[in-house]
Amino acid sequence: MAWIYLGLAGLLEILWAFTMKKSAGFTLLWPSVITIVGAVASMVMLSLAMRSLPLGTAYTMWTGIGAVGAFLLGIFVLGEAATPLRLFAALLIVSGLILMKLAGGE
Repeated sequence: MAWIYLGLAGLLEILWAFTMKKSAGFTLLWPSVITIVGAVASMVMLSLAMRSLPLGTAYTMWTGIGAVGAFLLGIFVLGEAATPLRLFAALLIVSGLILMKLAGGE
């Protein structure tokens, strides 16, 4: 169940990062509200995952899911650059997440 919480926390992190961008510096009401609610919900899910997962594993996976997800959303939704170097950097993050999962420790 902890991994489900962690996955949801990561997805919520992607949501709040995207809506933070859309909030225009917290000047637009609804994107700002979604950002705040999404961030709180993401942290609640992360805290539930941390009940049984080690801190290092849970936090690394949470930030990694959020970072790669926000990166992909930026490319596919916001039209941000998908240069070879940026894609390679994202691949390195994903590789690190896979290694973290395989390393276990929980």
